[in-house]
Amino acid sequence: MRPVTFKPARSRPPAFASRRVHRRGITLSTQSTEPTQTVTFRDLGILPETAEALEAVGITHPFPIQEMTLPVALSGTDVIGQAKTGTGKTLGFGLPVLESVTVPADVEAGRAQPEQLTDTPQALVVVPTRELCTQVTNDLLTAGKVRNVRVTAIYGGRAYEPQVEALKKGVDVVVGTPGRLLDLAGQKKLSLRHIRCLVLDEADEMLDLGFLPDVEKIIDMLPTRRQTMLFSATMPGAVISLARRYMSQPTHIRAAAPDDSGATVANTAQFIYRAHSMDKPEMVARILQAETRGLAMIFCRTKRTAADIAEQLQRRGFAAGAVHGDLGQGAREQALRAFRNGKVDVLVCTDVAARGIDVEGVTHVINYQSPEEEKTYLHRIGRTGRAGASGTAITLVDWDDIPRWQLINKALDLGFHDPLETYSTSPHLYEDLGIPEGTKGVLPRSERTRAGLAAEEVEDLGETGRGPRGRGGRSAPSEPEKRERPARTPRRRRRTRAGAPLDASETTGAAEQAGTGDGAQKGAEQAATVTDAAAASDGAVAPAADRPRTPRRRRRTRAGAPAGDAGTETVAPVAEESRPRRRRTRKPAVVETVPDSAES
Repeated sequence: MRPVTFKPARSRPPAFASRRVHRRGITLSTQSTEPTQTVTFRDLGILPETAEALEAVGITHPFPIQEMTLPVALSGTDVIGQAKTGTGKTLGFGLPVLESVTVPADVEAGRAQPEQLTDTPQALVVVPTRELCTQVTNDLLTAGKVRNVRVTAIYGGRAYEPQVEALKKGVDVVVGTPGRLLDLAGQKKLSLRHIRCLVLDEADEMLDLGFLPDVEKIIDMLPTRRQTMLFSATMPGAVISLARRYMSQPTHIRAAAPDDSGATVANTAQFIYRAHSMDKPEMVARILQAETRGLAMIFCRTKRTAADIAEQLQRRGFAAGAVHGDLGQGAREQALRAFRNGKVDVLVCTDVAARGIDVEGVTHVINYQSPEEEKTYLHRIGRTGRAGASGTAITLVDWDDIPRWQLINKALDLGFHDPLETYSTSPHLYEDLGIPEGTKGVLPRSERTRAGLAAEEVEDLGETGRGPRGRGGRSAPSEPEKRERPARTPRRRRRTRAGAPLDASETTGAAEQAGTGDGAQKGAEQAATVTDAAAASDGAVAPAADRPRTPRRRRRTRAGAPAGDAGTETVAPVAEESRPRRRRTRKPAVVETVPDSAES
């Protein structure tokens, strides 16, 4: 199914301006990515309550991908939506999802019957990353605020209990990652039998991360009669194959501008420099001091590099935070909240934040390391230049990454086959990015006005298996709790022989034997104590709690035989019935008698 671009007719809405029927579905295209100023969301047929919620946050005019998707998706047709990053795909599928559920507000308005209400989820949105999960959840909560649509985020890194409690209270829309969704569904905590609408956001990323088996298991749990929508900026062949397997006559909608034939957004200025790995931290520190810089995101290929660059920037005076896989979910969300709230203005992250993160005011995106492929490059630089705003994307290519970058450049037809060799002192770096002359790699103290990452509190998410927490997500006890605990009573060990407790006679015999060596007086006193206790109970063995503990004494032997009195051989009192007699196969050792000290 290959999309074909048509010029929209003036007399009909853009959603039906051009359509061509294929054997597998319908393809629609538009010629712009800017918001349409003549059409509003109310004109597209959404509910008045939803339009009121959008107008409350200043959203009145739809983007082309939204304008084309809504009339088709609201009719219940399967949709494949494709548009560049930052052009409004979330509301393109989010509004149809909200319209597909039935809530008490619909019953009050006379649009539904009371028996249509249910506490089980009616719509499911599957996303590849946790950060994108919270992003989509917040957007759906904003759009469904007036109708009071219940939206819950289900993803890993958090405790199970709050998510299970939210599902018990009742949920209309569930947004989650495949792993946690499949886990709760397998435990019968999440019911998917009433799902009417399924959305796979960033479907190509889920295929790349190996989520396809989990996604297929989730789809098998859903009802057969449902609406399915796939949205992404890139649609490889594997995604189209997935659509053919689980969708029925899908409509492929793609938004593209006539003057923006490339894969990247036209209002994002791109700069590619060949840089040395040892000079990159200094270059980044000077780029971050450009005159027009607002919020900035720095993408690294590895988690270790992201943590190291964030630490170096903090030492240089920048308010920087890090988001990568080695951090707990609480720390990751802390950094994102601080970035959105303006407490930090530099976010160093791996590709976990390259998809769906929409933060207003991001002016610069720096690729500290060259991405692995062209799709990753598109999604990285798509964090800036969103919703019609302008942005700057800078890529620092090391000498070892030149072949990889040339493949990306060829796939996207960017025109940067041989990046210019650049250092932190190169004049063209200052001229291209608007860096003031004389800028050094340390931020002046007069410009350190951000509160920093420490000003944002870390939310206790009940994480499992990270930091000071143990199994099951239990927090480590605090110091006051440790001091208040009572002292533990030591466990007393009962002395037994051949599985039976030692009686008074054996204890007495052991004491008499111990008396022949050193410490005889102490052993005799202990034996007498045990004998008296046994006599008091008419020969019965005293309970373990009342019987005094006899210390184990080491038997002194010489040449394999016990050492007794002078000229005599002591035989240990061993019960013949309880211990089998050992058969000797070798010649027994000759016991030498030790003369008495008096005779010597």
